Amino acid sequence: MRTTLTLDDDVADALRERARLLNIPFKQVVNDTLRRGMSPAAKEVPLPEYRVVPNHSALASGIDPLKLNQINDQLDAEAFVEPSAN
Repeated sequence: MRTTLTLDDDVADALRERARLLNIPFKQVVNDTLRRGMSPAAKEVPLPEYRVVPNHSALASGIDPLKLNQINDQLDAEAFVEPSAN
């Protein structure tokens, strides 16, 4: 059945986010959510597990991580002395 609903912005945003996370159509999220609301004993669909994949990134050779603030100060001073032509 086709019908028109007026949703509060926060509800629509939450439904869109759930559809995006589960990679399913918005219509399906709305129907599943309404079904769960009408029968609280129904099991909720679990969200996919979030995984972080670490990436090793080292500083370029010759850069001392303890002197990064010094480099930043030097760049700020150079930018102040030679402002870019805007």
